[in-house]
Amino acid sequence: MAKEWILNSAMNRFQFNFKRNVGAVSEEIRKCAPKTIEEWKEYYFRNVKTKEHIEDLGRRLYMKITEVI
Repeated sequence: MAKEWILNSAMNRFQFNFKRNVGAVSEEIRKCAPKTIEEWKEYYFRNVKTKEHIEDLGRRLYMKITEVI
């Protein structure tokens, strides 16, 4: 539970889960209506945000958790 709490706290505190960082996810899921997770990943990386952008967010989140929190 503690690990999840730290992750959720960091995501919210540093706004990594905000629309400007990850896109309008709920809206895009409705548009795509994926049948599998792979179908969703392909759609998301092609139409919403790039894989490189999401990986960069992950690296920045890791840095914030290890250096700030």
